[in-house]
Order: sequence, then C-alpha cells, then structure tokens
Amino acid sequence: MLLGSFVSVRWTPGRAATVKSPCFSGLSSAAPHPHAVSRPAVPTRNGTDHLDMTTGAAPVRQLDATGVGELRQVAEKILAEFGTSATSPELLARVAEFAAELSESTRHELRPVDTDAGLFVLRGLEVDDTEIGPTPSSWATAGASAALYDIVLLLLATVMGNPIAWEGQQDGRFVHNIVPAPGHENEQTGASSTVLLSPHTEDAFHPGRAHLLMLGCMRNHDHIATTAASIRNVRLSEADIALLTRPRLPILPDDAYTEAQSFDGGKPAGVPTLFHTVDGLTLRFDPAYTPLDDATPAHRAAYEHLSAELARVSGAVSLSPGEVLVVDNDLVVHGRVAFQARYDGTDRWLKRASVRVPARRTRPVAEQDEHGYGQAAIEAHAA
Repeated sequence: MLLGSFVSVRWTPGRAATVKSPCFSGLSSAAPHPHAVSRPAVPTRNGTDHLDMTTGAAPVRQLDATGVGELRQVAEKILAEFGTSATSPELLARVAEFAAELSESTRHELRPVDTDAGLFVLRGLEVDDTEIGPTPSSWATAGASAALYDIVLLLLATVMGNPIAWEGQQDGRFVHNIVPAPGHENEQTGASSTVLLSPHTEDAFHPGRAHLLMLGCMRNHDHIATTAASIRNVRLSEADIALLTRPRLPILPDDAYTEAQSFDGGKPAGVPTLFHTVDGLTLRFDPAYTPLDDATPAHRAAYEHLSAELARVSGAVSLSPGEVLVVDNDLVVHGRVAFQARYDGTDRWLKRASVRVPARRTRPVAEQDEHGYGQAAIEAHAA
C-alpha cells in the first residue's frame, strides 16, 4: 500500500501551534511527495486552542497512466460536446455512460474505503496551474473555472456512487468550488480562512447527506491541510457510547444553508451522535451547530469525551494539485486548519463532490422521518 502525507493533530488549549513538516514516509517506490512545509502558529475559532501535528501517513491509491489518460480524454469529449460543465440531464446521462466504460484498473482504485482510517488519497491526475486560471474570489464568481475537472470529479463520483447536489447550496451545482471568500473569514463554512474549521460530518443536519465526500485539489501553494479523524480509531467507554447513541440533541443547518436556517418546522428533533452497524460505529457530528447547552451534564460530558478522542486521533492531509481526498462521511469528521487568505488569485482552491452509495446501511432507519429543514438533495442519476 502507498502511504501519503498524513499528520496527526492535537488541539491543545492555550499553546502556540507547531506544525511539523508533512511529507511522504518513503514506504513506497513512488517519487517523494512535495508536501514538506513549516507553517506558523494559527489560532482556532476561539482564539485560545491551537494545533500540534506530528508526521504520519494516509492511504494512497495511484491511478496509472492509462487511467489518467482515459479520464482526461473522456472529460474533454464531454466538455466539447456540451461546451460547459454546468449540469443538465443530458450531460449527467453522458457522464454515467462514460463512467460505466472506464477501465477496470481505474474502477479498482475507486473501490469503497477499506481501512479504519476511513479515507484515502487518489493520486495521478494532473493540474496545470496556469491553465486553470486564478483562484476564484468566491464560489459565486467561479463560473466555468477549471470546468474540465468538474467533469473529471463527476466521473469519479459516478463510479463510486450517485453524486448529489443541494437546491440551497452553490446554486444546486453537483461540483462545488471551495475557496476563501472576503467577508466570510470567521465562519464555520468552507469559505472561511482565519479560523479553524471545526471537525464535522458533512451536511450533518440532513438525513440525505452524502456517504462519501470527495475533495479535488486545484491549487494549494501554502500546503493548507484538511483535518480528519475516524470514529473507528477512538476509545470510548460503554457508558459514553450508550449516551451518544440516544437521540437527545438536534444538529442545526450550517451557515452555508441560509434558507434552511429560517425553516419553520417546529422544534427540531434530537438525533443520535453515534450508531451501531454490523461493521462498527458510525457517527453524525457537528459541534459548531449542536446546541450542547441543552444537554444534560452526563450527555455533555460524553460528547466532550468524544470530541477529545477525535482530537487525539486526528490527522491532516495537505493535498497537492491533482490529488483527490475521498472521505467516508459516516466514519470520518473533517475540517481545515486556519490560514491567511491573500485574495490575489493564488489561494487554496478545492473542488468538492458529494456522493450517496445506494443501499448502504450505516444510518438509523429513523432518519427517514426527518424533515431536513426543507432542503432537498438532487441525485445525478435515477435509481
């Protein structure tokens, strides 16, 4: 197995942050990875907690030259046919048609996540820093920027499951542009920069959230890391697990869903933070949007124990252009370290796709009765 840049993360109250240089471990015959960097101390959301990181490794899957070539060729063909990456039923149908014809070697690298880390980095795709143009100033101004990679990500997502879009986020696009945006520096959304983006389940407030999250790197000159922690690596007491599997607290919509935040559906129902499956625990976790003040002392203590354990086992992946981080959204919470955006066209730029996996059984059946705060997810491909 190839191993990639993965650094363990620890949140330490009141201490200056030290980020040790993330790099490849040298356990494979692949060329050394250009991730090494030393970064200055950065404050988290509350200005007092900081990050300590130590070198580790993340699972890496390597696309071969044939796979990279076929993905680019197919994406170019689709882009030439439609003249845009803006999704339409016809474009999505063409994506599904070509995805079904991708080589077996490519499909093998896109098999389900198969380690307790709950993630992997897909390598091999190439991104030309000049060709993609400057980093957009916000998702709303991105337009067709790096449109070829929207289609590549849709192809990858379609092999892994069914891509979804949200009516209330980024104009219903299936591939989102994740860039720092002026005026959003301190939010708990992907448009922030100067605060630590707290570890969370993607779209945790909604029962139709993705099973898989895909983050494709377009640009990352500053080696800004995505943080990740798997529930399968934590140690919790039976008492804590028993408390956290009870539906006590709701998860509210985040700031990326302004319409959902004003949804009038009555008092939101509590949801379990943890869930037992035949393969082990899964989680649904977003402390920034969970009203912990409403919890009993025992429940809050259990939640804090879980938070501390996720911090203990956390790692950080610093992606390079062309790499795609695939995260199991039922096993792993993810976030992002803080950084100083320049807004000069050279800032970090990711593309994000969300994927449902049909017939997967990793969530409570009761989620089917949730209202989802009025938000509807759109599936790319009909069942």
